[in-house]
Amino acid sequence: VQLQAYGGGLVQAGDLLRLSCAVSGRSLRAMGWFRQAPGKLREFVARVGWSVGNTDYADSVKGRFTISRDEFKKTVDLQMNSLKPEDTAVYICAAEVLGRPGYSYWGRGTLVTVSS
Repeated sequence: VQLQAYGGGLVQAGDLLRLSCAVSGRSLRAMGWFRQAPGKLREFVARVGWSVGNTDYADSVKGRFTISRDEFKKTVDLQMNSLKPEDTAVYICAAEVLGRPGYSYWGRGTLVTVSS
């Protein structure tokens, strides 16, 4: 499984941004987005089940971020609205695969910077 994230950039507070992650490989169970801010630990942002499309979000992004997947294009997107400076981080997509616990594959990440 290989992952490649796109779409990061510099935006102002209140703006929106859409990240995309292209995934190759089979037997996907779910896809997730994580982020890591400077000097902080990596944290969970959102998750989408690959076959059913059920979603889960961190409290800090609920109501502002939306995760979605396209089974045919094999992409997972993160629509980020009402961005805040505290959303500044490297955003990383990750994949869960059938038969293995947790997230087994991680992409390189894309930087999102939100200025105040």
